Amino acid sequence: MLAANESATVALEQWCTTRRFADPARVIADTVAGGPAEPTDARALLGIDGASALGFRHVRLSCGGRVLSEAYNWYVPGRLTPAMNDTLERTRTPFGKVAAPLAFRRERLATRRGAALGCPAGTVLSHRALLRLPDGHPLALLVECYSTANLGD
Repeated sequence: MLAANESATVALEQWCTTRRFADPARVIADTVAGGPAEPTDARALLGIDGASALGFRHVRLSCGGRVLSEAYNWYVPGRLTPAMNDTLERTRTPFGKVAAPLAFRRERLATRRGAALGCPAGTVLSHRALLRLPDGHPLALLVECYSTANLGD
């Protein structure tokens, strides 16, 4: 499902529906303090220099009371609307839902069974991806850590 969708949030909601974790399937993002250091290649991948603003969001994405993934998201606030930036700051709405009107596409950079660097214990699958706007400009760099909760009971 991840490979078939531009948004991990959409894929998780489809997974949540298929596995009957919740009805209706709604993914929420709970902010977590801290996170790994900014990846050394983040600004280059996002096409920004050291003086440009870089947003960061560390969340746990859950559906039906199950934490399905933990995600680290470095993004370019200037490529979002002011309303989108405000929504990311004030709500539990996942980044993929907030940025969906921008019609981004997902470029997978790496996939790994198990935990990538910075992922919590219990990670069964890790993804590193770049979200690109239709004009090709990078929007966000993601590290996603999918938990054993995806496997069901």
